Amino acid sequence: MIYPIVAIGDPVLKTRAKNIAADLPAADLQKLVADMFETMYEANGVGLAAPQIGKGVRLFVIDTAPMVEADPDDEDYDPAAPLETPVKRAFLNPRMVAETGEAWGFDEGCLSIPGIRETVQRCPNIVLRYEDEARQVHEEAFSGLTARVIQHEYDHLEGVLFTDKLSAFKKQLLKGKIARITKGDVKHDYRMRFPR
Repeated sequence: MIYPIVAIGDPVLKTRAKNIAADLPAADLQKLVADMFETMYEANGVGLAAPQIGKGVRLFVIDTAPMVEADPDDEDYDPAAPLETPVKRAFLNPRMVAETGEAWGFDEGCLSIPGIRETVQRCPNIVLRYEDEARQVHEEAFSGLTARVIQHEYDHLEGVLFTDKLSAFKKQLLKGKIARITKGDVKHDYRMRFPR
């Protein structure tokens, strides 16, 4: 099932998500994860958090392949450059253990805020504790673009959007655009749900 993406302005995006109960039936969990991947791919995203489909639970999915795989047709293509291994995974009840290294800027966007991209500073290395779809607990290190995607989606579970990390000046400049998005006055090519 493809869900509509919840747009900025909806309270679910600013609310800290709750843990997924241990007694949630496995079939229900598998269905939700599959639906989230389907929704993410339909919207051409590399990550999607449960609050973005209106569910206030601690779950996000990622597939970093479009970000980390080299494109020989890209003008910046360097066949000698080291590549990250793509990560496709669901993260349940994640907890950030560590964020380390010198923060670096990268142009980020968000399916809940179409048409806006801004540079966000994030640490290059993280350690995340999470459950997989079989409810097994892992503590794993990630780096580079994969760490960035995870941090972005993790922020959604904390009720934080990438625009919250911008300077007061940038936020002021984007105020009108964001107001239009909340009213549905924005170009998008996937299903969305607007707060007004």
